[in-house]
Amino acid sequence: MARKSKIAKAHKLKTRFLQALEDGRKPKEATKVFNVCNNCWRTRWYIGKFDMCRICVREKANAWELPGVRKSSW
Repeated sequence: MARKSKIAKAHKLKTRFLQALEDGRKPKEATKVFNVCNNCWRTRWYIGKFDMCRICVREKANAWELPGVRKSSW
């Protein structure tokens, strides 16, 4: 239950933040907004280049759904 409420709160803050930017106002809660994964709404280990968390990036990379990304080996 706590996870769902945290996800809902993060989504609400992010939408309010983006709406304030579109209106040309300075967002009140600018320091509270944090990035979340677009697929699973995970808040930790967010990778901005892909706009996803590390788990979703790995799953999509292994399924060949991310162009130009492949598993490293040495």
